[in-house]
Amino acid sequence: MSTPTFDQLLEAGCHFGHLKRKWNPAMAPYIFMERNGIHIIDLYKTAAKVEEAAAALKSIAKSGKKVLFVATKKQAKQVVADKAASVNMPYVIERWPGGMLTNFATIRKAVKKMTAIDKMTKDGTFDNLSKREKLQITRQRAKLEKTLGSIADLNRLPSALFVVDVLKEHIAVAEANRLGIPVFAMVDTNSDPSNVDFVIPANDDASKSIEIILDTVCSAMAEGLEERKAEKVDTAAAGEEGEAAPAPKRERRRVSRKATEEAAETEEA
Repeated sequence: MSTPTFDQLLEAGCHFGHLKRKWNPAMAPYIFMERNGIHIIDLYKTAAKVEEAAAALKSIAKSGKKVLFVATKKQAKQVVADKAASVNMPYVIERWPGGMLTNFATIRKAVKKMTAIDKMTKDGTFDNLSKREKLQITRQRAKLEKTLGSIADLNRLPSALFVVDVLKEHIAVAEANRLGIPVFAMVDTNSDPSNVDFVIPANDDASKSIEIILDTVCSAMAEGLEERKAEKVDTAAAGEEGEAAPAPKRERRRVSRKATEEAAETEEA
């Protein structure tokens, strides 16, 4: 698992915070200095926190659990969608559906509705509808796909949340806190880190900064998934060997039975 160096974080602009007047005092431990009225984030602490978060996320991925990525701000949407999809994890890049975690059963119903529409299209039921009904269902399907398409495979609550900009995604963070779901987040100098379990102090506005952090954590998760796959192969191989092992015993039984029969014949003779 490789973590970005100080120079790589610096080049990506991870150190740029917000104006001093917009700062959140709770971020003081992660601020290195102030320059021209702008707070500068301590990148040594950023590097350490990224490594810590990546290790924890790797462990979650290795255990086969899901991490939900959340980023609805323009400059983070595509990056998050690409990186999350690369490790087969669910993500939300459009408006956060209120109650998505705290009222998960209702969200699952909406996803099932989307699946039902797809089934109608495949079995020919859709072709028997009127033009107006087709149009209504098509629009409904498109709306559901836009908001819930990326979480269609999320059958249960995620084991963790990864958030870009906790200030903007405060509802998602609040829902996760309420349910005891650990929160990993990129936290800028204007945000409150108190509701975040794994704080990554970094610029959450620049696309390059977001990309380097996400690239690191998703690479770690990919490693975790590979290790999980390798362990499954080893377990399967061990199981096959275990099934093959008793064969010699059966062979011995056959031999001993044959020897007993021969001895009996000899006695009769």
